[in-house]
Amino acid sequence: MGILRLSGPAALEVGRRLAPGIPEAPVPRHAYLASFVDAQGLTLDEGLFLYFRAPHSFTGEDVVELQAHGSPRLLQLLLARVLEDERVRPARPGEFTRRAFLQGRIDLTRAEAVADLVAADSEAAVRAAAAGLAGALSHRVRALEEPLRALHADLEGVLNFPDEAEGADEGAGPRVAALRSEAEALLSEAGRGRLVRRGARVALYGPVNAGKSTLFNRLVGEARALVDAEPGTTRDVLEARVEWNGLALSLLDTAGLRETPGRLEALGIARTRQTLASVDLALLVLPPEALPAEAEGWAHEAGATAVLRVAGKCDVAPSLPSPAWERGLRVSGRTGEGLEPLRAAILSHLWGEGTPAAVALVSERHADALRRAAEALGRAHEASRLSTLEVLSGEVGLALEALGEVSGTSASEALLDAIFQRFCIGK
Repeated sequence: MGILRLSGPAALEVGRRLAPGIPEAPVPRHAYLASFVDAQGLTLDEGLFLYFRAPHSFTGEDVVELQAHGSPRLLQLLLARVLEDERVRPARPGEFTRRAFLQGRIDLTRAEAVADLVAADSEAAVRAAAAGLAGALSHRVRALEEPLRALHADLEGVLNFPDEAEGADEGAGPRVAALRSEAEALLSEAGRGRLVRRGARVALYGPVNAGKSTLFNRLVGEARALVDAEPGTTRDVLEARVEWNGLALSLLDTAGLRETPGRLEALGIARTRQTLASVDLALLVLPPEALPAEAEGWAHEAGATAVLRVAGKCDVAPSLPSPAWERGLRVSGRTGEGLEPLRAAILSHLWGEGTPAAVALVSERHADALRRAAEALGRAHEASRLSTLEVLSGEVGLALEALGEVSGTSASEALLDAIFQRFCIGK
């Protein structure tokens, strides 16, 4: 099926030109079986005609949907027929959702959730985006924004009308402190929200012949990496996408590390180090014979990235001590032993407790605005004890402005352009 959507004051009139059998005043939200015709009145297709009368539509304007069969060429003909009317132009990316926002049908967080839902590539991302579309993030931001706006009004009232608003600033310190805590709690979820949005990146690394590629293939569920007894088989970074507990993960198999590599191996090791700096978790796969000092040296290769140690090849030498075995992470890529505890440990390191789909889907833009709001409220809290009422009110105003960038109450035209550019046509 293909849908041609018209929004605006002329939507019904233009839509009826393609479907001449439709009444002049069709029943809103009623599906009519209609023939779609060309300029000569010849039938191009038979499909459904739906009319949504303003303001009870997604955009808040009159909307007509022509639901035709999904032939791309047919849809091109119908679109060309519609565009013959000088009042009609093609929609820009995200324009339907943008109109819904401008008409007050949805706030900016819910508008962005539409794009998140379209782009979602894991169950957790789908469910989190759907929660955002239903207003999960919107409600939490509003719960901050509304009392903050009330506080700002009280402070400005005392500053501008001291006699009439006397005492309105009492309790400002505790009010700011409570709002700061709420802002910081929401900000603390930013990392989780971004992890759901883009998926997690986990790199397998370690010395040569530790069983990384065999374990990588086992985790992926297919033979993606070459496996051989000769050290240094992997010389580039291999990537595969999986989904565990609804969370999307990119697993990366990297070149084995050693002190005297060949020329090509050295290039692969350089890429390994670059990869380790960009992932969310590094899985250090150690051979059973690894000594504690060696394990520490390999762990330092990951730099600031969190490291989870794993003893590979536990089927080869199950009784041999290993520093990684002290934490119970004994794994065999060949037999699959220890695979489920390893998956659980990876998810625990990435996520901790709770369900990925339950998190607020916070974007980089949201995180930056929430950070600025929390910082302004922190300064406001200090000002409530040590500074003037003007400084306190100014900081509260800055926090309110930052939150408005999330909800859309203080979003600039340039910001809206940047947000809706990532939408696809027709949304």
